[in-house]
Amino acid sequence: MSATPHTTLVALAARYDAFFIDQFGVLRDDEGPYPGANAALRHLKALGKTVVIVSNSGRSGEYNGDRLVKLGFDQAGFDHFLTSGDAAHNILARETGRKAGVTRCLTISSGGDRNLAERLGFESIEDATRADIVIISGSETERTPLAAYRHQLRPAAERGVPCYCTNPDRHKLVKDGSTAPGAGSIALAYEELGGPVRWFGKPYPAIYQQAQSLVPNIAADRIICIGDSIEHDIAGAGGAGLASCLVRTGILAGGSERDLAVISETHGARPDFLMERFTV
Repeated sequence: MSATPHTTLVALAARYDAFFIDQFGVLRDDEGPYPGANAALRHLKALGKTVVIVSNSGRSGEYNGDRLVKLGFDQAGFDHFLTSGDAAHNILARETGRKAGVTRCLTISSGGDRNLAERLGFESIEDATRADIVIISGSETERTPLAAYRHQLRPAAERGVPCYCTNPDRHKLVKDGSTAPGAGSIALAYEELGGPVRWFGKPYPAIYQQAQSLVPNIAADRIICIGDSIEHDIAGAGGAGLASCLVRTGILAGGSERDLAVISETHGARPDFLMERFTV
């Protein structure tokens, strides 16, 4: 990883016209905004850049954008907010239609979120033995052990109930600065129990295709993705044929150069640039 060039936001702005920026670990953590992140977004917009925040969140981009503004970010600092929940909704709405009261959906989330099931017109239930589908959009593993999720989901997995994971992050940042298993880890447990999982969000192609559709007049070689995860942000950018920059905040903040090299080798992904933090 040491051979990867270090850069600054000023240098990236001189080279790229559109910025696909991760939310958690780049702009903020579970406590709130990182110092300088809002000013960095405003700086890009002042230069005429297009900013799309691309997040592995099971909730909608509208919800996430409003929450970001409530945390102190300027609405004018970004053009679009796109989430893995949005990508899943767009695809599943075409495939399933709206069958209110017919499809029984068990949602695993944080904060009681049932947004995707509600938008799709599914009936929300709590009993895995009755579920027609499972949506995994978040986790509360800082309070609920992964083993408890396995126990809850086993009846659905053993019946082969299809699962849609709208947040493939395997780890999440929690308030004390540590990490806990994310929604992606719960979905992996579902697979281990024998259930089929369909994945949405980074690093999978659909979310990048949708992000690029938001900037139709900007060539791929003028787009850069900025994130804190090699497994999701950097691998996803590479798969989409886009440049990438890894920030040293967020999920890999404590990782050594050797740690980063091992992760890059494991996932076959290497960032084009490194940046200490997202700031001017």
